[in-house]
Order: sequence, then structure tokens, then C-alpha cells
Amino acid sequence: MSNKPNDPKPLPSTLYTEEYFLTACEGYDEFIASEGAHLSRRLHDAFAVAEVTAGMRVLDVGCGRGEILRHCMRLGVEAYGVDYAEAAVKMSLDVVQAERNSGDAISSQAKAGVSYADAKKLPFPDKYFDRVLMFDVVEHLHPWELHKAILEVGRVMKDDGRFIIHTAPNRWYDAYAYPIVRLVRTLMGQGAHYPKDPRAITPVNQDVHVNEQDLLSMGRTLRAAGFAGHVWLDSPPQNRQENALMALLRKIAFDVPPFRWFFEREVFAVAKKQ
Repeated sequence: MSNKPNDPKPLPSTLYTEEYFLTACEGYDEFIASEGAHLSRRLHDAFAVAEVTAGMRVLDVGCGRGEILRHCMRLGVEAYGVDYAEAAVKMSLDVVQAERNSGDAISSQAKAGVSYADAKKLPFPDKYFDRVLMFDVVEHLHPWELHKAILEVGRVMKDDGRFIIHTAPNRWYDAYAYPIVRLVRTLMGQGAHYPKDPRAITPVNQDVHVNEQDLLSMGRTLRAAGFAGHVWLDSPPQNRQENALMALLRKIAFDVPPFRWFFEREVFAVAKKQ
């Protein structure tokens, strides 16, 4: 149900099928190759920020395929995942079971579970978790939904816990930097790979991305829900072999403010309750 009569309705959970998680949701190639045993670059970087250690309780909101739960189990962490897509819950349960059957002594003793639940109403007691993770979920929640979800994070997280967010793309990249990138690539004869709408690079994103963030909006959203923290930008490794001029332009775009505020593609945040 919407918060107000004119609020947009939540996206149907049926948009998030097994096909979506195995063909469009970033990291699917690593997941297929390793059955979730290896994390994609994106998930690895986001999970590292959380600084999860043995003995913690961790909640993965929007757990998707379940890779994060598998890695929590290897650390001896009590880990739970929630998702409102039936396909995600099934895949995550399979991954948890696969880790239990892996023969790893720590994993076999680790407590882990997956729940079919809405991020706006988490089925956990107050002040239960040391870490709450929300990786690539923010952009799928309308602003009113995201506010409610973050309030719920505050309820279930311990007073000294941490809330870790990763979301992409950086809204400023799509709005201001991408048109420049597209123009340059078109002049270089590569325009076919750069559609007018950057979401069309992964077509399903045109249907499921409803709340992309930038450096400032992510901070405002956290503060409005009672959190204070550090928000920053980063980008996937480029690893391009290009001439000296392009290398210089790339260094300026990704390393020098204010250009990097527009060219960096990913938004990270680590926050604590105020």
C-alpha cells in the first residue's frame, strides 16, 4: 500500500524473475560460474566496506541470489536475508544450503536464514543486527518506500551498528556525464554501444530503476530517516588501452573534483544512527 494516495505503487515483485537474476542483475556471470561461491567486483567492494567479522549478526536487505549470505556463513556470522521476490528467496535458500553442504566447518555451524519479506516491514526484533546491508536496492524503491525501509533498518539495527549502502548508477553520471561520453564515443565510431538512454544498455533497468541517487540526495535520504554517515562515489575499473589524450581526460574525469562527482558511477554510504 502507498504511503499517500498520490504516491507511486511499489514495483511488482514479478519483475524480478530467475531470468532477471541470471541475465541482467550485475554479477550474474560470477554467480553462474561459481554458484555464489565467488563475489562479483561490485559485491566484493561493497561487502568489504561493511567490515563484517565473526560473531556479528548481519541482515542483507534485498538479498537477491544470496551470495552475501554465503560469504557471511564462511565468516561464522549469523546472517539473514530478506527479499520480496519469490525467485530471489528460492535462489538464496539454495545458496545457503549449498554452503552448508560445502564441508566448511565454520559454514556448517553458522546460523543463516532467508525470509520472504518487504523491506518496509522487516520480520526481526528491535536492535538485533550489527550490520545491515542494502546493496543495489535503493534504486528499485520509490522515495516514500526507501524512507520507510531505512526507518525499519534503524529499528532492527543496534545503536552502535552500521548501515552499508551501494547503489548505481550515480544519477549525475546519467544526466550530465553520459551525454558527453556518448558524444565522444560516437565521434570515435563506437556510438552503437551507447544508446541515448543509458538505462537501455541493460534494458530491464528502464522498468525497475525508479529512484537513482547522487552524492547529495543519498545523504539527504539518510538524514531524513535518522542516520548520519559518509557518502562517496566510486567507479568500476576501466582497464582501457587508449591513447595518451584519452588517458589524461579519463584521469581528470575520475580523479579531479568537480568532474569526478559527475563521472563516477557508483554511490556508497556507511551510516550510523544519529
